[in-house]
Amino acid sequence: MKTLVLLRHAKSSWDDDTLSDHDRPLAPRGRRAAPAIAARLRDVGVLADFVLSSTSVRTRQTLQLATDHLGAPAVEFEESLYLAGPGRLLRTTQEVPDSVETLMLVGHNPGMHEFALALVSEDSSGRDVGRLEAKYPTAAAAVFEFDVDRWADIAPGRGSLQHFIRPKDLPNARRDRL
Repeated sequence: MKTLVLLRHAKSSWDDDTLSDHDRPLAPRGRRAAPAIAARLRDVGVLADFVLSSTSVRTRQTLQLATDHLGAPAVEFEESLYLAGPGRLLRTTQEVPDSVETLMLVGHNPGMHEFALALVSEDSSGRDVGRLEAKYPTAAAAVFEFDVDRWADIAPGRGSLQHFIRPKDLPNARRDRL
């Protein structure tokens, strides 16, 4: 059994229009959401052994703020994950060593949303699938289980969606909801 967590970066700031897209930092709302989502993942028993992240400032900051709740996973930053589409995300996942049981990818939309939708199996059902289909907001995390022993066997339509966690569902993630 392999578990894949797809974490979209937290809300980024648009305050400095001189920064490139790659260099935009997190907004205050993102700084609250990242650890809240990670704490919720820990609470439902999802701890990654290995994290692959985009190199953007906002994905790095999201991961840094989430780390206290994620245990001590090995982390690598991959330039190819910056704004990666679903094909790149799938190939990256399939290349992960089989010794990894739970993998987390930290990246961007629209690729994360498209990849998550492609992974959902027919046996996935319920409220989480409907919410995933509707929108993949910043700092959201989709958790999939695959009944495989090798990451190379991960394929579209084979992932059982276990959780879809959004910041707006967590009371401490957004000040405007308190």
